[in-house]
Amino acid sequence: MAVRSADDYREQLRQLLPQGPAWDLERVPELAQVLRGLSVELSRADARIVALYAEMDPAYVTELVPDWELVMGLPDSCLGDSPGFGDRQLSVRQRLTAIGAQTPAYFISIAKGQGYPNASITQYRAPRFGRSRFGKTHFGTWRIQFMWTLNTGGRQSVGRRFGVSYWGERFGVNPGSALECLIRRYAPAHTVVHINYN
Repeated sequence: MAVRSADDYREQLRQLLPQGPAWDLERVPELAQVLRGLSVELSRADARIVALYAEMDPAYVTELVPDWELVMGLPDSCLGDSPGFGDRQLSVRQRLTAIGAQTPAYFISIAKGQGYPNASITQYRAPRFGRSRFGKTHFGTWRIQFMWTLNTGGRQSVGRRFGVSYWGERFGVNPGSALECLIRRYAPAHTVVHINYN
């Protein structure tokens, strides 16, 4: 949606004036001042309508982040006591579009969303006849079938590093307590999760 300028509204109001000498701008110069004032206000209202239209989409929300958080049960306790504004916007977007699953791909997507692009999952198998071999180093017990490891694949892609950032930017945090909180929240209840930060 395009925002109309005050000049556009002034011209439109001028064309909508009724016919007659009482509405002639040359005879009544005060009328031009009234039209100018109305056009500025109409342009401002038009700009706010366009901004409100953008606020309806959580991908572009800025002013209504607290309202979106109230509706979605945010801020998330996993993000800490005082998350940054960008983190709050991202959590609104993620909460609205999250589908959820109990597959390795879902937990990898959570890790990628937290800034670990090379995340992977290692699943363990219980020893079973025909699958296990003698002499295998990680043979395990029956309980190992309920364990899995999230490998983060190295450092977070978010955050700053010494010599590359400017004053006031937060340095990258690794390990991430937010990642651990989210993974443990959504992990199946009968499993034990280990997080390997490499």
